[in-house]
Amino acid sequence: MITTGSDDGTLPRALLGSWPTPLEPAPRLARALGLGADDLWVKRDDLTGLGGGGNKIRKLEWTCGAALAEGATTLVTTGAPQSNHARLTAAAGARLGLRVVLVLAGAPGASASGNLALDGLFGATVVWAGDGEGLESRAQRVVEELRGRGEVPALIPFGGSSALGARGYVECARELLDQAPDVATVVVALGSGGTMAGLVAELGGARVLGVHCGAVADPAKTVSDLTSELTSDRSGAPYAPHELRLRLRLDQVGDGYSTLTEPVMSALTLAARTEGIVLDPIYTGRAMAGLVAAVEDGDITPGQRTVFLHTGGLPGLFGHPTTLARAEAALYGDSGGSGK
Repeated sequence: MITTGSDDGTLPRALLGSWPTPLEPAPRLARALGLGADDLWVKRDDLTGLGGGGNKIRKLEWTCGAALAEGATTLVTTGAPQSNHARLTAAAGARLGLRVVLVLAGAPGASASGNLALDGLFGATVVWAGDGEGLESRAQRVVEELRGRGEVPALIPFGGSSALGARGYVECARELLDQAPDVATVVVALGSGGTMAGLVAELGGARVLGVHCGAVADPAKTVSDLTSELTSDRSGAPYAPHELRLRLRLDQVGDGYSTLTEPVMSALTLAARTEGIVLDPIYTGRAMAGLVAAVEDGDITPGQRTVFLHTGGLPGLFGHPTTLARAEAALYGDSGGSGK
């Protein structure tokens, strides 16, 4: 189903998710971190419904809406092999009756677990970009090849992060304000930038703490540019970068995007053992590690409502062998690195 979803009634939106997502208290985790029992809540955007859930569904409602309005027959997008965005683009294509081509970094390996297994289950075609050609240039070649065969391809941006896709998180921010009008800080993983940009556009920079995951080279510029474009589209008055005053943590990347760090292992273990919430090692685990660090250094304090935005990614956990091995080791006496 397609509906008109923009403020001015002009932009199409494909209805793909289940809204609103729940806002749940996390009292045991809050107390473990040194916060009050009522201070910490979890916005469950891992429960968006389609394709295993996750934040990308909010973005895909807008980007797929535009693609359908333009008569697209095929969605093309890019990502890492265990990309949540690629998985949910494949699921959205299945729901909407569109072919999906995923242009993924690197080459096929021995494992097809996690998101890759779901990509295949949803019927997507994977094109491996290898190491010599950039993802975007390879995706453009795929688009041209599809056009040459008479198809109508729509190129969905990396991570779904464009000003159009970020509208999904403007809507999420409004949803959150209805649920918790007193929210002081929203903690979110900063991957391709669109989720944070949409939140900042509606909540302002002071209430959104983004935890950099290593997916983009310049997270501050990425979020600033998207937010400026988004606010210009909506109001005609874009933010200047210095006006945004973004709250960013850059201390959780470790040795790189795909690596598991000890603070992340500790954070995802703590969330699992206090609240039964499963995080992934790349995005939500880093965001939780950033929340832990923000409490430790006084950036987040007791007595104010903090919301952790759970952006999903559970299938990605099953595509990360190091994390799986560490988690399984706990069955045989290893603490799993909870640190608590």
